[in-house]
Amino acid sequence: QVQLVESGGGLVQAGGSLRLSCAASGRAFSGNTMGWFRQAPGKEREFVARITWSGRTREYAASVTGRFTISRDNAKNTVYLQMNNLKPEDTAVYYCATGAALSTGVLSADYWGQGTQVTVSS
Repeated sequence: QVQLVESGGGLVQAGGSLRLSCAASGRAFSGNTMGWFRQAPGKEREFVARITWSGRTREYAASVTGRFTISRDNAKNTVYLQMNNLKPEDTAVYYCATGAALSTGVLSADYWGQGTQVTVSS
């Protein structure tokens, strides 16, 4: 069906930057909105950003607006999350997601990646 594989996570100091990538494969991928969610220890998974197929519509959680940028390269079936000015509270496992009706709620996702760890030190 659809497989999502994240990469690019790691350790970074506060104020630094990271770029996450999510490569998608599978026949059902075409046309789907893609997005990123994150989950910190002891917390529920929360919305971070999403982007429509055309890339013309992008939405961000208030906590990351102005710092994170989501983009996609449909020729490579890949979505990116450029994270700048990282803060310790950004520390979490970041999950790529996709779905025909992907919104800001976790239940809207049809498929999930395995997650990649992002740790921001102060």
